[in-house]
Amino acid sequence: MKATPGSEELRAWLQLLRTPGVGSRTFVRLLEACGSAGEVIRLPRRDLEALGLKGPSLDFLGARDWHRVDQDLLWLEQPGNHLVSLQEPNYPGLLREVCDPPPLLFVHGHPEVLSNPQLAIVGTRNPSPSGRETAREFARYLAGAGLTVTSGLALGIDGSAHQGALEAGLTIAVTGTGLDRVYPSRNRDLAHRIAEQGALVSEFPPGTPPAPENFPRRNRIISGLSLGTLVAEAALRSGSLITARLAGEQGREIFAIPGSIHNPMARGCHSLIRQGAKLVETAADILEELGPLLGGLASMAQPSLPGHQSAGRLLDAEYQELLEQMGFDPVPIDVLIQRTGLTADAVSSMLLLLELEGQVTSLSGGRYSRIVKA
Repeated sequence: MKATPGSEELRAWLQLLRTPGVGSRTFVRLLEACGSAGEVIRLPRRDLEALGLKGPSLDFLGARDWHRVDQDLLWLEQPGNHLVSLQEPNYPGLLREVCDPPPLLFVHGHPEVLSNPQLAIVGTRNPSPSGRETAREFARYLAGAGLTVTSGLALGIDGSAHQGALEAGLTIAVTGTGLDRVYPSRNRDLAHRIAEQGALVSEFPPGTPPAPENFPRRNRIISGLSLGTLVAEAALRSGSLITARLAGEQGREIFAIPGSIHNPMARGCHSLIRQGAKLVETAADILEELGPLLGGLASMAQPSLPGHQSAGRLLDAEYQELLEQMGFDPVPIDVLIQRTGLTADAVSSMLLLLELEGQVTSLSGGRYSRIVKA
């Protein structure tokens, strides 16, 4: 949808979207009652009140202030910016099926990818190094097999999933702000790459800040666009579990990757598995489960997962940094060398001291694991 000189209906959609007290369900109900957004905003106050609108909504519509709508239209005229309404045929079909689909989707990038078969990958903002690697590997494998990976552009697992998908295919980022800003700002470069190959999506108009209540609403779009949701790492109290719950309510598949019993960021996944989520050990497990829904995509899967990549070379030689890079799963010493960027002699010496202090334990095969004290 693009603005044209006669786009009065588009202006009405945007005005209704910005009306306080008019959420997704009320918006759709008003459309069904009146036939168009234009008819809604032209109704006199008493008729709007009869349709259930309250004081703030009535006052806003009565003020006839179009300034913010004009700003939305200026945003829409910028290259790569699009609007997709619930009444358009290119509105993503799976999202249309949820109980409260967003009436308007603001898109920066390629709106056609919203109709691709998608898998959501979500998780903690503070993952272990192995959690980051796993999310990136799963995303790369699944994107290479033809799935579009959808996530929320957050730090941690979300960012790793987007990065892995970009290495092999397409990804979509659903945001909890207007698309005139990137939140968190540290993911600005990543957001630009996503827009080039896939799409940034939001139900919030330009200028919307990152308010806490926006993110559960964002999560229902992440799960609603997707055939299933994979939780890679999550604490017991995590927004990722909200996304998984919404996926279940929407009739979508829920997958969870198990982790070490010593890793607090695995407990959310273990809880999901106890509640019936499908335990997955490889990305191929997901393709096999989604096979009937994917048609020919499963046959495009790569024969095996790509090899592990290091989480990045870090030049900090402090012991706490080494412990953080170790994570909570058994790790070979050569992987720790890769993760920290330290020499083999330095890592060996540090591990010996940490073992003597009772903070790590050595295992067979040259592996080490943290000792988590109650």
